[in-house]
Amino acid sequence: MLHFTSTYHRRLTWTYFGLFIAIGMTGGLLGPALPHLAEASGASMSQIAVLFTARAVGNMSGAMVTGLLMDRFNGHRVLVMMGVLAVAGLALAPLSPLLLLLTLLFMLLGFAEVSLNAGGNTLLLWLHRDAAGPNVSALHFCFSFGNMLTPLIMIAALSLTGQFHLTFWIVAASVAAMLWPLSRFVSPSMPTVDPNPASLATLKHRDPLLLGLFMLLFSLYVGIEITFAGWVTAYGTLSGLTTEHAALLATLFWLALSAGRLLAIPLLRVCSPWQVLAGCLALGLSAAAGLHLNALPPSAGALLFGLSASAFFPTLFALCNQSIVMRGRTTGAIFTAAGSGALVIPSLTGPLLDLAGAGAFPILLATLWLLIALGLLLLASRLRQLAVRQGG
Repeated sequence: MLHFTSTYHRRLTWTYFGLFIAIGMTGGLLGPALPHLAEASGASMSQIAVLFTARAVGNMSGAMVTGLLMDRFNGHRVLVMMGVLAVAGLALAPLSPLLLLLTLLFMLLGFAEVSLNAGGNTLLLWLHRDAAGPNVSALHFCFSFGNMLTPLIMIAALSLTGQFHLTFWIVAASVAAMLWPLSRFVSPSMPTVDPNPASLATLKHRDPLLLGLFMLLFSLYVGIEITFAGWVTAYGTLSGLTTEHAALLATLFWLALSAGRLLAIPLLRVCSPWQVLAGCLALGLSAAAGLHLNALPPSAGALLFGLSASAFFPTLFALCNQSIVMRGRTTGAIFTAAGSGALVIPSLTGPLLDLAGAGAFPILLATLWLLIALGLLLLASRLRQLAVRQGG
């Protein structure tokens, strides 16, 4: 399904895939570990929730800092440095007896995690240039796969030792294991823009408004993904499902999202990014409408919504690569915008459910998809304007 132009491209790409499984495992830790961290630090569940904010703040700052570093220094050295920070944070976090120390460590973990994520995405784009689309989808599938592995590791660790600490240390070892092979490869470099007017590279734009539209879309998408994953269990409970069935909805969402990203790898070889994005949008609106009208059971709605969300981020990222000169700071700005969506939009969902009940959840999802549709229309319009200007 994936095409590589050389042995170097193939080996380095698979190294990035292995790294992103480890990054995904890091990103999936906080949810399963939250009750254990609260018990270890003597914090209540309301107090321990500060770790989500700490990680989000670390994410946003890490994206911008890494973007600047990628433009100035060897990309693989930057990733190795961030990987060392992640390993240190993972090793120390389960041993922390104080909530304040735990908060600082999760801020560090958020910083390192998103730095590896943004840096790895940037280097994959630089490695494959305009043929990056299917590889980006595969990279994001690896991230989702790693995210799904973490709860299984937690269950195994608790079963074997009765302690949650081993989970953090296994994830730390997974990250560390990828740093040595990564350091042995020559790092991809930022593509140079060919001054030849006939060059395909000149079709890429350096337009602040265009970048702003991409950032808005990434923010909205990540907001809707985190909102669904974080609140669908509460929605299920409010809708009358048992606790066990409601908890299953998030699992179904992540399974469908991972499967969809795997399907998107060959799909992007035969469809344009715009066609894939339109398909994601149609599925997302259908899932929201089905839940609102009670035409879909919540389990089917979770599966359909996961499928709709699956290919959106990697496809939009590939489209961004086709349209904009992707410097490290550009990727940093995109991941910062994504972090803002993850921070702001889910925080509005709880008060909305308290105010209007479960019926507000599908309406919120549909509203967000419609805002994404408006953003895509504005993006297409801006690209046409720039193409006309460039052609003239």
